[in-house]
Formats: sequence, structure tokens, C-alpha cells
Amino acid sequence: MRDRAIPEATVGRLPIYLRSLVEMAERGASTVSSGDLAEAAGVNSAKVRKDLSYLGSYGTRGVGYDVAYLIHQVRRVLGLTQDWPVLIAGAGNLGHALSNYKGFTARGFRIVAIVDNSKGKVGERIGSITVEHIDRLGQICRREEVAIGVICTPAAAAQEVADRMVAAGIRSILNFAPAVIAVPDHVSVRKVDLSIELQILAYYEQRKAVIEAVKGGRGAALDLAGVP
Repeated sequence: MRDRAIPEATVGRLPIYLRSLVEMAERGASTVSSGDLAEAAGVNSAKVRKDLSYLGSYGTRGVGYDVAYLIHQVRRVLGLTQDWPVLIAGAGNLGHALSNYKGFTARGFRIVAIVDNSKGKVGERIGSITVEHIDRLGQICRREEVAIGVICTPAAAAQEVADRMVAAGIRSILNFAPAVIAVPDHVSVRKVDLSIELQILAYYEQRKAVIEAVKGGRGAALDLAGVP
């Protein structure tokens, strides 16, 4: 990692650039302009150039960026050039789905353990992994050198699981539980709330329906209150 601090917003866009670059490489592209990468990532070209400057990459005028080298740079800055052992807490449907997802391995993330507190789940085989009891979390983290914890539990259990992860030495947590968790300052948390994302999509669907109705002269038939 370079000494120059990278803004959080830029870090959030790097995985999007990486996905676009990998797709370009798979199509045989060897170079890419900031404009083409911006279009693929859904941002403007000035933002792409600014973001990539934090990586020390400025491209070549009239040529653009070398796709393979840029992929390497982004992967290096994101820490994807090394292996990241991941532990999943919660062996329910979501835990099953995440543990069986093959795309993690290709991106440098290796599911090494799954824990649960249910007698019906402990001992179950999910792929090549046997579900262990959450009471063994500390031992598992030491054994597997776990770097990242993923919470796939019901909301009521999320905070306790987060506390156990922190006590076990985990410093990065991905939280799928529909709950806000509190952790010490040295622990990084990313929250994925599918219900919130669906609600946001519902807003846009409602807005599009209203616009279409107004265009069709049917605005009076719809409740427009509160819809900007």
C-alpha cells in the first residue's frame, strides 16, 4: 500500500473498476481510455483519472491505460494479491450460499470455517467444510488465521457474534444481519442490508410508474403525495 492515503469514496470505486477491467481483458483489450473505463464503471472520466492517480497510474496520452498493469495495480492496492481466510458465522441459507460461491476464491478470499450455535447445524458438512460450534471461535481463528468474519445470523444475535469475533482477534467484519453492530475503532465493518436495497429500488420503481402515468394523462389516478 502506498503511503498516500486513498479517500474512502475512491476505495469504494476500485472494485467496480477492477470488475470492468477484468471483463475488458477477457474480451482481449490491452489498453483502455479513461472515457471507456468511466462509461463501463458508471462515472465520469475526470473521476477515473483522479482515482487512478492515487495508484500512481496516469496513463499515456493518446494511448490510455495498460489493462493488465492496471488490473495488477488495483488488485495490489485492494490487497487481492494475497490470500484472505474468511470465517462465516451462521449456517443458514445465506451462510450456505456464500460458502458455496466459487467466485470468492478467484478474488483471493478463502472460506476456511463456518460456525453456528445450533445443535442441528454443528457437524453438518457444507462443501468441504464442517460446521463448528461458535464457542470454538477463538480456537478456529488461531488455527485458520482468520482475517475476515462474515455475520449471517438473525438480527438478535448479530451484536453477540460481532463481540465474539472482536474478542477472537478479527478486525474486519462483513455484516449481512439486519442490525447495526457496535465495534471498537480498530475494527472495520461493512454492512450489506438487502431489504434496504430493495426498498430503494421500490422507490425508483414507484417514481418511474408515476412519471409514466403523468405522461399518459393518468396522473389523477395515482397517489402522488410524497413522490418527488
